[in-house]
Amino acid sequence: MGFLDINNVTKSYGNVEVLHRVDIAVEEGEFLVLVGPSGCGKSTLLNMIAGLEDITSGEIGINGRVVNGVHPSNRNIAMVFQSYALYPNMTVGQNITFGLEMHGVPKPERDKAMTDVAKLLQIEQLLDRKPGQLSGGQRQRVAMGRALVRDPDVFLFDEPLSNLDAKLRVDMRTEIKKLHEKLKTTIVYVTHDQIEAMTLSTRIAVMYQGYVQQLGTPKEIYDTPANLFVATFMGSPAMNIMPARVAVVEGRPHAVVQTSEGGEAQLPFSQDNMAAWDGKEILLGIRPEAITDPDGADRKSNNIVALQNRIVVTEPAGSDTFVTTTLGGKDVISRLRADVSVEPGQLFDFAVNMEKAVAFDPQTEARIEG
Repeated sequence: MGFLDINNVTKSYGNVEVLHRVDIAVEEGEFLVLVGPSGCGKSTLLNMIAGLEDITSGEIGINGRVVNGVHPSNRNIAMVFQSYALYPNMTVGQNITFGLEMHGVPKPERDKAMTDVAKLLQIEQLLDRKPGQLSGGQRQRVAMGRALVRDPDVFLFDEPLSNLDAKLRVDMRTEIKKLHEKLKTTIVYVTHDQIEAMTLSTRIAVMYQGYVQQLGTPKEIYDTPANLFVATFMGSPAMNIMPARVAVVEGRPHAVVQTSEGGEAQLPFSQDNMAAWDGKEILLGIRPEAITDPDGADRKSNNIVALQNRIVVTEPAGSDTFVTTTLGGKDVISRLRADVSVEPGQLFDFAVNMEKAVAFDPQTEARIEG
C-alpha cells in the first residue's frame, strides 16, 4: 500500500472503456511520471486522481483515505496545468496566495508562505507584476508557486512544460528536479516527452491505449522494456529492432542476423535462456549506443562482438556521430564517438555489445524473459 494508491481503476465513456484496470502504488516522496502518446489515457488518469473525472470502477486512495467521490478541493492535492491557469487581473503574489485565502488562512500566514515560495522559486522580484507582464517560464514558476504554497499531500503536473521553447524546457526540467530533491514531495507528472520522463522520475508508468504497458525505474524501462512498444517509445534515438533467428552454436545461443552484404552474422547472447528458442524467429532489440566503434565499446562488457557492415548514412551530432547501417533488412542506427572517421558506402568494423541486447516474441511482441 502506497501513499497514493490506484487500485484496479477503470474509466468508461458510455460503452467505451478508455482506461483498463490500472494498478499503481506511489510511495511518499516518489516522483511518478505517466508517459505515452496522445490519447493513451495518461491525462484522464491524472484527472481522476485530482477528482476532475469520475472513476468508473476501482479505488483511488490518498494518504490512507479513499477519495472516490470526494470533491477536488477536499483531496489535499495541488495541480499545475499546461496552460498555467493564472488569473490575469491579479498580481503574481495574489495568484500564489488566492487558494490559501479561499481556505480562510490568515493574511500573516499567507504572506509568509508566499515569501518562502517566492524565494524558493527565485521570483521575489515578480510578486507585484501581472501575468501578462511575464515570460512563459516565469508564468510556469508562478503556477508552481501557487501549488507549492498549499503544502498538499500530492502534486499533480499535467504536461507543464509543453508550451515552453526547447531550451527553457530543459532549464525548467532541472528546476523541477532540484525542487523535488529539496522538498521530497510526492509528484505525479504527465508528459508525452520520454526524455522528460527519464530525467525527472523515480519511476515511470508507460501507457498506451489505456493500459499501463510497464511500470518501473528509468533504468528498468530503458534496459529491459516489457514489450516492443516500450522499447521503441522510450529512448532517443529509439531502440533498433531487427528480425533474427536463434541458433545454438557450440552450446551457446546466437542471434543470426542478415548483414548489409547479404551474408549472416552470428551474435552470441548473454542470456542462456535463449537456447529454448533454437531455430525460431525473434525480433532482436539493440540500443544505438550498444552498436559503436571498437574504441568506444563498453570496457566492462564481457560480450562485445565484432561486426563488419556497410555504412549508409552519417549524421555528425557534435558530441556523437550517428551512423545508419542495415541489419536484417532494416535500417539500424549506431552511436559512434564524435572523432571517428566514417563515410557513406564504407565497410566499417562495428562493435556490438550483446550484453545489452534484448529479444522479443514476434507474435506477442513481449520481451523474452531471461
